[in-house]
Amino acid sequence: MTPEEKSLLERTYKMTEENNTILRKMRRASRISTIFRIVYWVVIIGLGLGTYYFLQPYLISAVDVLKQGQSTLQKFGGMTSYLPR
Repeated sequence: MTPEEKSLLERTYKMTEENNTILRKMRRASRISTIFRIVYWVVIIGLGLGTYYFLQPYLISAVDVLKQGQSTLQKFGGMTSYLPR
């Protein structure tokens, strides 16, 4: 093996090691990114469900109030026949 070939081989080996290091870092960053993305969506969905769980009694009472208001308005609507024209 000539010195020129040996030098070329050593440079190639160093570049291969450097590329391997960079690729490992990229793979690690990708995995961490995927994990954080999953955690992000779990937190978002969990907060939505938790908010619904805590607000559910208030929502039910608000729907009941609206139903009572609707029935009251229907009762007043039926009274229009008693009004003079």
